[in-house]
Amino acid sequence: MTLQPLTPVKCAGLLQQGFSLLKLDGEVLLFGQKGWPKRSCPTGVFGVRFKLGEMKLRAISFSNDSCYLPPLRCPAVCRLDPYDGLPESYLIHGGRTPNNEISSSLYLLTMDSRGCNRKLTLCCKEKELVGEVPGARYGHTMSMVQSHGKTACVLFGGRSYMPAGERTTENWNSVVDCPPQVFLFDMEFGCSSAHTLPELSDGQSFHLAVAREDCVYFLGGHSLSSDSRPPRLFRLRVELLQGSPLLSCETIETGISISSAIISRTGPTRYIILGGYQSDSQKRMECSTVILNEKGITFEALESPKWTQDITQSRTWFGGSAGEGTIILAVPTEGRPSQADGHYFYHVSFQTEGESKDDEEAQGCSQESTDYDNSTPLEDSEELYFGREPHELEDIDGEEGNYNEEDEEDESQTGYWMKCCLSCQLNPNTWEPYYSTELFRPAMIFCSRGEGGHWVHAQCMELSELLLLRLSEGSKKYFCMDHGGLPFQEMTPPRQVTPLKRTPLKVKDRKTPPTIKMSPAKKSFFRRLFN
Repeated sequence: MTLQPLTPVKCAGLLQQGFSLLKLDGEVLLFGQKGWPKRSCPTGVFGVRFKLGEMKLRAISFSNDSCYLPPLRCPAVCRLDPYDGLPESYLIHGGRTPNNEISSSLYLLTMDSRGCNRKLTLCCKEKELVGEVPGARYGHTMSMVQSHGKTACVLFGGRSYMPAGERTTENWNSVVDCPPQVFLFDMEFGCSSAHTLPELSDGQSFHLAVAREDCVYFLGGHSLSSDSRPPRLFRLRVELLQGSPLLSCETIETGISISSAIISRTGPTRYIILGGYQSDSQKRMECSTVILNEKGITFEALESPKWTQDITQSRTWFGGSAGEGTIILAVPTEGRPSQADGHYFYHVSFQTEGESKDDEEAQGCSQESTDYDNSTPLEDSEELYFGREPHELEDIDGEEGNYNEEDEEDESQTGYWMKCCLSCQLNPNTWEPYYSTELFRPAMIFCSRGEGGHWVHAQCMELSELLLLRLSEGSKKYFCMDHGGLPFQEMTPPRQVTPLKRTPLKVKDRKTPPTIKMSPAKKSFFRRLFN
């Protein structure tokens, strides 16, 4: 395990307490940033990149049919693994906005498409629930359970404002624990049902929830009524029967006193717990491994990273999971005038050296890699950009692709994406050079037909190497076999540049310069004098 300091590149103000990190289609996304969305990122979702100890953000766009996703703090986020032909996605419920408004909406976040330059486009849909719908809240959890071939979502805990009849001017912003009810969502039909169990007598928030098959484990949490963090551990079993679901709860004695901890999945049934609080003034500096199996849940002590002095002396800390065994940790600078940013950021990795090397090799061999600084420049025949604008060919590590707090209008399309036609038989991961000019990637043709266009392998187009080289020198648009093939071409219209009209300045009362009359002899004298 490693603990590496991170330097945010002009984006430190966006990572505030309560943010969420999602990993969708292999890309880490930041959600719930500081303040309302800016012009450079109207969606409020950013792509996070880590390289050489630096952290950069890129604006992520949404599809045209997406709904507005507000920047939510401390929402319940649940990842949906691909099943029944559905892609991987995320469920987002509740949360608190920067205007202290608590949301009660349920959003479904999926990947809409990947552009020809690997630009990620997301799709956000608001799911409508019917029945016993949970109210607005934050600091709660959602988990997915599977039973009898069915899938459902379990929601529990959280905090909300006091009921409308009890709110006064003095306690208008006071929050209370939500009633200890368990809500069950049927994602296929959008039905919601509330269930009350005698074992869950007190409300709790900022707890942890891990699920395996038909069981969900609720660990720790903070209770406002008693202002305590008791070492609670509940096992909730959900049986999705044909008529109505059957829920049962069991109290387990091997709990942990913890709240606001960070949990990262390292396998299908293994998790790592880091951070959190044991009390209002005491952080939990230990790390634990959680293992789920047929027998139940077990905890194992895990060696903690070598904490720095800033981490051990800080009163608060927060962060999120950036993938399997990877955590982003933030510690406030606590009033140091010499520190420009408000927080110190750290990259915590619990992967072994062998796993890290395997990940690096897989990233280097994959055609979807976005790290090109150390690669050999591509020839014209390897990537054919027909009719492309110069700003679309910028390197992904350039300033044009990153979020810049000083330049809000800076947003460009960057990157590279390996996408071909439906009849493609070429595997990018096991690709072998076909043309002599190919070095690291197959040669590709950009087809401008369809929505946004797409890339097609030149080998799938059955192009000869001479034709490929000749096409790379032209300025035409080309189509793949599915859209008409090469015989259908049209010239790229040249860019028309209107000449600038220069209007001469009119000077009032301009006088002609005085002329000096000299004889030819004086002119010859002065010429010899100056020469």
